[in-house]
Amino acid sequence: MFEKLKRNLLISIAAAGILYLAFTIFADFRHVAEAFSNFHWLLLPVLLLCSMCNYLVRFSKWDYYLRLININISKVDSLLVFMSGLVMSVTPGKMGELLKAYLVKQLTNTQISKTVPIIFVERITDFVALMIIALVGAYYYNYGRTIVLSISFFFFIVIVFLSNRKIALPVLKLLEKNRFLNKHLAKIHNAYESSYQMLQPAPLIKMTVVSLASWFFECLGYYLILINFPVKINITLLWSAFSYCFAIIVGAVSMLPGGLGVTEGSLTFMLVQKGVTVQYAVATTFIIRAVTLWFAVLVGVVSVSIYQRRFGKISFEPERS
Repeated sequence: MFEKLKRNLLISIAAAGILYLAFTIFADFRHVAEAFSNFHWLLLPVLLLCSMCNYLVRFSKWDYYLRLININISKVDSLLVFMSGLVMSVTPGKMGELLKAYLVKQLTNTQISKTVPIIFVERITDFVALMIIALVGAYYYNYGRTIVLSISFFFFIVIVFLSNRKIALPVLKLLEKNRFLNKHLAKIHNAYESSYQMLQPAPLIKMTVVSLASWFFECLGYYLILINFPVKINITLLWSAFSYCFAIIVGAVSMLPGGLGVTEGSLTFMLVQKGVTVQYAVATTFIIRAVTLWFAVLVGVVSVSIYQRRFGKISFEPERS
């Protein structure tokens, strides 16, 4: 299975290469190269630091959830598992981060069905934070309200369903009538109990605040990139945060690996609509994706290498019912 994940990762990287080449041709390579030459590259370490702060704040959320559902693992190992999961950032909806559940099982022998909900709840709280920022921007700038409200409503329904036993348990009882699902009922109940604990009001509010803090760092990085290009328009931190979060949401909903193409297209389109020239819009998009998405993959690759040196080859043994 790990070989398959690696193969999918390489396919995503190849697809990204083709995509970025197409963007460069569209914007004219010579003009894009000129735009890059006008960027203050001494800012790069600051941008990478913003991304690393994002990962570390998100790690605190991952570690909090592990403690909440009573999984005992050292902080160092927990951090290594979390960072290893970043290698799967270019999978649809980041669901490749389910790798983290396998790594926790390998270290603690905890059932995968117990830890998998953490990855889903991480995504839910991330989306809630993104929606809050996007909703503020959508109403302030009168842009994309319908899209943001529709997606917000969907996640509201998901949260209500998972956090309310009176609604969820009857549905789970109906699943018992399905012959295939009945075989996995214990795992389903295990997964639901973990989700229920994590989506109670107190943990949900706390971790949404943490998610807001983590996304702030990437939004700040995007803002710093924009104001360091010689563009003759007024760029604010609020607009940068709104456009970045909106593009991330649209990319995630597309379910393409890492939102490839959709996120880049949305970022570039919104910048051009704002009045930024195509070459600067493309250059900005390339840089923000390099220091966020692709930097995450690089951190993940390094972390997986360290993990395998410490604990041996990653194994994907099937879990018994």
